[in-house]
Amino acid sequence: MASPDPVAIIDIGSNSVRLVVYGGPARVPAPIFNEKVLAGLGSGLDKTGSLKPSARAKALAALERFKILLGHMRVTKVRVLATAAIRDADDGPDFVRDARRIGFHCEVIPAEEEARLAGEGVISGIPEADGIVGDLGGGSLELVDVAGGKARPGISLPLGVLRIGVSAEDEKAARKTIRSALKDAGMIDRGRGRALYLVGGSWRALARIDMLASDYPLPITHQYTMAPERPVALRKILASIDPKWAKAAAPARHATAPAAAMLLSVLVEAIEPSALVVSTFGIREGLLFSQLRAAQRRADPLIAATRDASSHDQLFGRHGDLLDHWIGTIFDDPPAMHRLRLAACLLADVAWQANPAFRAGRGVEMALHGNWVGVDAPGRVIMAQALASNFGRDKLIDARLAELCGAGPLRRARAWGSAMRLAQRVSGGVPSVLEATRLRIDGTGLLLLDVAPGEEALLGDPVKRRLARLAEAIGLRADAAGAAG
Repeated sequence: MASPDPVAIIDIGSNSVRLVVYGGPARVPAPIFNEKVLAGLGSGLDKTGSLKPSARAKALAALERFKILLGHMRVTKVRVLATAAIRDADDGPDFVRDARRIGFHCEVIPAEEEARLAGEGVISGIPEADGIVGDLGGGSLELVDVAGGKARPGISLPLGVLRIGVSAEDEKAARKTIRSALKDAGMIDRGRGRALYLVGGSWRALARIDMLASDYPLPITHQYTMAPERPVALRKILASIDPKWAKAAAPARHATAPAAAMLLSVLVEAIEPSALVVSTFGIREGLLFSQLRAAQRRADPLIAATRDASSHDQLFGRHGDLLDHWIGTIFDDPPAMHRLRLAACLLADVAWQANPAFRAGRGVEMALHGNWVGVDAPGRVIMAQALASNFGRDKLIDARLAELCGAGPLRRARAWGSAMRLAQRVSGGVPSVLEATRLRIDGTGLLLLDVAPGEEALLGDPVKRRLARLAEAIGLRADAAGAAG
């Protein structure tokens, strides 16, 4: 397993029952097992007040399977959370007792706590989040204001995708419910001009449809951003009969997509956000994040995850921080760019086990498609460009990627990659060599590489060629001898 002490969360929602086993560092727990059963516990609940027998049986069967799996996995830390369906059903307490007989202590989360955990989850994956979080499930819609690393008290509305239709009357009722709830909670004006963060499988499905419709070059939904007017276009897309849109989401999600798009358009109309930002982190990750110490919460999730990845795959042990320091003597990057540079340095040697012809591709794949949070699509592309150049390839695999972040940042990333490539050549990947050498720029604009006395032989022709290439990348000249005293 990825962690000697994994933790499991079972999330019993109105639409699905899901088991996720997390491993890795506490700040960025990574799913090492993820299984979902679409039980539909919230289906028909508004009409009968009780759980549908077939849905209840399906959910309990899933819990039986999860119990056996967790035993074989030797996972002892397990939290079981139940949300709107169990909270609202007359026979919800009976379901909790059935879960206890299986061996699970099922916590029925109050609506306000569900909203808070959704906000915590977004903050965990997007630390700079500032706006309104909307967590859409099968039985409810939670809204919570997040800013400055904190989530304010939130609200819960009975507007899940299993509870509402898409007729004009349904839309009118949803609009009235949302506006009234926002006004009563004092949130009616707090979202204007700020981001709206989208949590939940139904809204992620909408994002995937939008990505397909716009020919988006990355398959990553986390921090995928849409303009506020896109829900209107998505409703038209969903109303078409073109079967290609069904490919973007599972059948069950596609079935609820019209309701999700309608609710999103009504919510956007009410709060007038500046952008729609998808978060793959929600209440499960929010629960784990809320249990961390303050210092752990402040840690950068991108750096924590890339540092953990580098600790497993480095050829000569972890030295990404040293590599970043070594090349950083010639780069004056603002904080937002520096963290991307550090992340790239931490990943600089993860492809050493691959065939040399495929190392650049593996490095780029890690940057673009790695399970990172705290980084948006332009940031992934910048990291990918640095790693591509680090492995000797300056062009990205897809020209559309360059359009996501602009020419300036890509030039800087190529220069980082050239510096990283030089560092790997001069040192052979051995940290002690980097500690005994130094890059610098003298007062005449000459790029110099200092070596320790007696180790001048390190400056062979391959090193000099890479030094010259780096100098060209940053618009300087390189010392003809390749070193300075």
